[in-house]
Amino acid sequence: MPRTRAIPRQSLPDVITNDLRERILSGEMAEGETIRQEALAEDYDVSRMPIREALKRLDAEGLVQLTNNRGASVTSHSLSEIGEIFDLRILLEVDLFQRAIPRMSPAHFGECERLLTEMEKSYDAYDVGRWGSLNNAYHMALYAAAGRGLSNEILQRVNVQSDRYVRMHLSVMKQREPAKKDHRELLSLARDGRVEDACALLTRHIRRTKEQLLDMITSTRKDD
Repeated sequence: MPRTRAIPRQSLPDVITNDLRERILSGEMAEGETIRQEALAEDYDVSRMPIREALKRLDAEGLVQLTNNRGASVTSHSLSEIGEIFDLRILLEVDLFQRAIPRMSPAHFGECERLLTEMEKSYDAYDVGRWGSLNNAYHMALYAAAGRGLSNEILQRVNVQSDRYVRMHLSVMKQREPAKKDHRELLSLARDGRVEDACALLTRHIRRTKEQLLDMITSTRKDD
């Protein structure tokens, strides 16, 4: 791996923010890890100014914690907070899905199908880097017809927090097939207009992820 990370010279804070976000979500930068601005500046071959701006943006997203003395670390969530993240997903996503299904058009279904196909390819290729973004895009496509802009904005913030845990969950081989099955069935139920069944499945889908993740993380933290 090269010592420096080559990046375009335009919009440095945007590019660095996106790359750091991916490094956090992928687990390359672990929960609680201290972030040293000097090391990052050397890593990206830039001054500290775009690094500071990128960290401020990630702090606003909740992925980084900045302190008054300009120190920073990757946000670490307690088990209770992780559970809360997924509880919020259930509240928001089930409401959006319920509103969206009666309004979904062929164009909506086509976009969901396209994303689902891409997501299934990423599972088969074990392309971890694409799992989180495609999973998020697919879920948001399922709810797009609801037309609830404010709810979507709140959900996107929650999803930034849940993304790394979703990737962690899918990285366990036995979890990929149930996830694929659920995602395919959610679209099928939506197509059939079965609102109650679709929302019940979505609730079970998110809750199962939450429960399995909490068990996995509890075990991991005990081993530390």
